[in-house]
Amino acid sequence: QVRLVESGGGLVQPGGSLKLSCVASGYTFSWYDMRWYRQAPGKERELVAEITLTKTSYADSVKGRFTISRDDSKSTMYLEMNNVKSEDTAVYYCQVTVAAQYYWGQGTQVTVSS
Repeated sequence: QVRLVESGGGLVQPGGSLKLSCVASGYTFSWYDMRWYRQAPGKERELVAEITLTKTSYADSVKGRFTISRDDSKSTMYLEMNNVKSEDTAVYYCQVTVAAQYYWGQGTQVTVSS
């Protein structure tokens, strides 16, 4: 059974940093691309960053500030968030597609406020 568990969210001041983690289980982690999404209140869920076996990609809104990475030995994906802004406030979700089925974690809340 595929399971994704996010952690690391919290309250951070504008300009600050935060590192999110997503621990995966129930499938061969190293075989699959992984993604971070976020959903702000009243908005649709949006793709923030993706990491494949060979490359990473980012939404324009976070490019240069966020870094996605993975540690296959720990079945864990990370999102390092630097120079955060109020518009980064959202619930952040990790996502994987296995056998054509989408799996999501429960999400972790990130609030950027002074």
